[in-house]
Amino acid sequence: MLKGPILKGPGPPAGPGRGFRWSRRPLAGHPGPMIRTATPADVPVVHALIRDLAEYEKALDEVRTTPEQLHEALFGERPAAFALLAEDASGEPVGFALWFLNFSTWRGVHGIYLEDLYVRPEARGGGHGKALLRELARICVERGYERLEWSVLNWNKPSIDFYESLGARPQDEWTVYRLTDGALAALGGAAGV
Repeated sequence: MLKGPILKGPGPPAGPGRGFRWSRRPLAGHPGPMIRTATPADVPVVHALIRDLAEYEKALDEVRTTPEQLHEALFGERPAAFALLAEDASGEPVGFALWFLNFSTWRGVHGIYLEDLYVRPEARGGGHGKALLRELARICVERGYERLEWSVLNWNKPSIDFYESLGARPQDEWTVYRLTDGALAALGGAAGV
């Protein structure tokens, strides 16, 4: 089932050959969905799934990520993000989860922020999304992380219903703020003023 050393402690995997844990886990009770850690050879697939997700969210024109950027983020000298792939029974990738570490100053430990979770429409209902979330929750528990967090678009009722069926609850008292593009450049450029 699992190959390679198990990484203990708060840190993320350092990459293949450096304490990395290659994981391939079937969804309990189902022969089909398999979850595995993405490898450098998977970058084109992950990039395609990111584009599929953006198209589903009606925002394909906002995707600027290149395969080269994705490779550097996932497998560069200091990985900043990590990815899991969901495969169907034939080994075809049908979904992914891309995540990174966050840190809670109140709890004093890391958590996982799930940036993207996506399963192709033809594979939905097959347990892939749940298997991806289960693997992320397992990583949290194993490493002593105390939070698994993500955002969901307000209009995405099917996803909201799915997340709530797993016990996830919205954080209604918080509003996400974001600086990008011109506003970020203006504020960043004013740092020395």
